[in-house]
Amino acid sequence: GLSLMTQGILAANPEHLMELCAAIREFESFTEDNDPYGEHDFGCIHQPNIGKVFWKIDYYGNACCNSGSEDPADPDKCYRVLTIMLAHEY
Repeated sequence: GLSLMTQGILAANPEHLMELCAAIREFESFTEDNDPYGEHDFGCIHQPNIGKVFWKIDYYGNACCNSGSEDPADPDKCYRVLTIMLAHEY
């Protein structure tokens, strides 16, 4: 897959950016409000030195990202893209 960060995220101090990436990697605060389908593909984190951050995983059929995946659970049929952004950039 691929990871993307918006300009607002990339403007953060590198140390704070590393802390944010660790927080996203360890995120487990899924609830019915932020994960109604149980897919664990979206999260919202308040990072003290960065602010409110959204992250989202999208599932595509190929690396061109020109179509959705037929089966997001099958790694052979899915190309995943993680996007990390400041909430106000959404």
